[in-house]
Amino acid sequence: MEFLTAKQLVAKAKQNINEADVHAVSDMIKDPNTLIIDVREPSEFAEGHIAGATNIPRGVLEFKLDPDSSSDYPDLQNRTKQMVVYCRSGSRSALAVQSIRMLGFSNAYSMVGGMEQWKQSGLPWTN
Repeated sequence: MEFLTAKQLVAKAKQNINEADVHAVSDMIKDPNTLIIDVREPSEFAEGHIAGATNIPRGVLEFKLDPDSSSDYPDLQNRTKQMVVYCRSGSRSALAVQSIRMLGFSNAYSMVGGMEQWKQSGLPWTN
């Protein structure tokens, strides 16, 4: 069995997922049907997030998206709906999108650079 570092695991995930930079995401979320998922911890979310984002921490994401486990988020049961996933820097979101794809969601994107890049680019956020 091959063992990887966290950095290698993220790099491997990024080879198999869709990514979008913050400017593309800014355009994507203008569509009110696009789901915005923040996979950071609640304390991070409270410090600032993209308006309209739903906070589902990375540690429980798969269970919240699985219709057999949860019905907390009915909008997240549509496996073809466009979804943007972000975290602080883009690593957790890459791993999250890899899992999301394995659950059958075909239109999920990880936001490159995460919330750090979003803020550095001067894009709007709320808390």
